[in-house]
Amino acid sequence: MQRPAKPGATVLFVRALLLILAASAVAGCGGDRTASTDSDVAGAKKTVRMCAAGSIERVGTAHTSYAAVVQERADAYRTPGAGRLASFGPENVNGVPTVFAVLAKRVDVSCAARWYRVQLPLKPNGITGWVRAADVELAPVRTRIEVDLSERLVTLFDRGRPVLSATAAIGSAQTPTPTGRYYVNQRLVPADPSGPFGPGAIGISAFSEVLTGWTQGGPIAIHGTNRPDLLGRAVSNGCIRVRNDLLRRFFDRTRAGTPVTVRA
Repeated sequence: MQRPAKPGATVLFVRALLLILAASAVAGCGGDRTASTDSDVAGAKKTVRMCAAGSIERVGTAHTSYAAVVQERADAYRTPGAGRLASFGPENVNGVPTVFAVLAKRVDVSCAARWYRVQLPLKPNGITGWVRAADVELAPVRTRIEVDLSERLVTLFDRGRPVLSATAAIGSAQTPTPTGRYYVNQRLVPADPSGPFGPGAIGISAFSEVLTGWTQGGPIAIHGTNRPDLLGRAVSNGCIRVRNDLLRRFFDRTRAGTPVTVRA
């Protein structure tokens, strides 16, 4: 696992693209109002769905997840409005948009989301919190990634279908790749595509559980490699390495907010 590279022009393009995607999703997701209309024979009768204020509903489907993009500032709480965990600006330490993975929503009587329960890019791995709906905009995500450590295999799914697989190098016995459910929280382009990161790094919201003194807490990423001879082996500091040409294909098809499952 190496020190994350500073983002370049490509990252700025990716950030702009993500924000465009988020903006296009606002009409369907930002206010998150859910209404249904029924008409009688005369076409005059209308009914609007109502919710129990404060009720919690799941967000997403089997093939569609949602990323929450921080607009100006978002505070994450243990429960809605209480027990503050952390504050986030519109960009993270690497200069890319701050993104959470949305799990559920707390709604008002009109079924509008007031709070979102989200997965956070913090330690301990898998931590969740609540952010105000007004502080984020939602963007749909229809991809997911599975990492099978025993098979040394990374697979990308699009709308539930496997579309890309790659043999991977994974963490060693001393510095294992942490298992669990995470999400893609950043996408970075190294300055040197021939270096240890290869042409890109897909950062996930996981951290090494043994390399606690590393930069930024030891973040985990799926990235390229300048040692393709080590693919298929347990040799890394926790990151997941794939062949450079395949990393480019993963990078092009993976949006921030993509769910990532790492299993033993």
